[in-house]
Amino acid sequence: MKKTLFSFTILLNLFFVSHSSATLPAEVDGQALPSLAPMLEKANPAVVNISTTEIVDTRYRRDFFGLFEAPRRELRPSSLGSGVIIDAAKGLILTNHHVIQGADAIKVSLEDGREFDAKLLGSDKETDVAVIKIEAQGLVALPTGDSDTLRVGDFVVAIGNPFSLGNSVTSGIVSAKGRQGLGIERYEDFIQTDAAINPGNSGGALVNLRGELIGVNTAILGPSGGNVGIGFAIPIKLALNVMDQLLEYGEVRRGLLGVRGEDVTPRIAKALDLSTDKGVIVTRVTENSAAEKAGIMQYDVITHLDGKRIRSNSELMNQLGLLSANRKVKLVLIRENRKIELTTSLDQPRYKKFDGEDAHWLLKGVSIGESSNLEEDLSHLKVMQIDNNSFAYESGLRKGDKIIGFDRYRIVNFNQLTRLSARMRRGLPLVIERNDESRLLIIQR
Repeated sequence: MKKTLFSFTILLNLFFVSHSSATLPAEVDGQALPSLAPMLEKANPAVVNISTTEIVDTRYRRDFFGLFEAPRRELRPSSLGSGVIIDAAKGLILTNHHVIQGADAIKVSLEDGREFDAKLLGSDKETDVAVIKIEAQGLVALPTGDSDTLRVGDFVVAIGNPFSLGNSVTSGIVSAKGRQGLGIERYEDFIQTDAAINPGNSGGALVNLRGELIGVNTAILGPSGGNVGIGFAIPIKLALNVMDQLLEYGEVRRGLLGVRGEDVTPRIAKALDLSTDKGVIVTRVTENSAAEKAGIMQYDVITHLDGKRIRSNSELMNQLGLLSANRKVKLVLIRENRKIELTTSLDQPRYKKFDGEDAHWLLKGVSIGESSNLEEDLSHLKVMQIDNNSFAYESGLRKGDKIIGFDRYRIVNFNQLTRLSARMRRGLPLVIERNDESRLLIIQR
């Protein structure tokens, strides 16, 4: 038994020895050394390098005669990262939102040396997922695994483009699952791994030992910006859900429950004589919402969502933000110290439509929707339709733009837009959000 254990230990040690040890024997005691090479030979071609550039206008310059030259447009490198081919026939590639954010041009480099211009199909800042497309033949896609069945201790391999070195591979284990509250993204459900993830790995693949894609590498935690053994990947199940919505709708339609709540604290629990001091106490239920239809009432305490323990309002909002509209969910709540189980389908984001001209004459030809989201930081106005001959269109406003501000003010409803617009006669300074980027747009005649 001791001899067997000793031999097994040697094999494990040899398993993680650097590739630079070229003198390693092919076998020990007649047994072949374990190797990831066969799996990586199939997986590596599916991981791509991504580089982006943005167009920058140079400043006006005065020439010898005192005249101003026309501004020059320059392409400047913006970011470098990785991506994973998810559909070879369609040329679809998954990557991170922050890899392509602000890009005017995206270039994809394959392992075989080919380069292609890529088109952005959709991006979601809240989960840091983006989908791009290339027109190419002979692509290789990674098969997807089930990220829900991952266990802490499972071996994983990270493939990406760290420090612009080209495809590189690191190995490790799953250190933790369901990491939330890190402040990296708005909605988080990370796989944590000690496989080395460094700058440039973002958007790359996290695969299991079968070569199945189980995560998209997205972030590291370390004081120096380099790997210290704590890296995070977006579970592939979540990434694919976001991708499907981006391809179908051009945006992510997150499910709405229709409640507003507060953390249950020991003080609140004592004051209301609650049997639990963990969870979310409902302070408001939206009329005709999924919550009201399910029978949720004010002062109910939500303790579980789809089997996951809910300890705070931020946890509840995070879990709901990861679910799509029309998704059925199971809730466990406490009412008058009785346990109640409910099932409901999450609502779709809804918009109440207004005629833009009712706010200001410069918005004639614009149909504006007001979101019904209870969360004030997610509420906004959205351009539902726009006439191509309108002043707003000529000024750069487009269908799908979110109107989130007016001049220096945050706005969330049409009444605010109307009130602030009443002061303006020649131009409307709107803060809009497009492709998860904010910009100031002046609507003028």
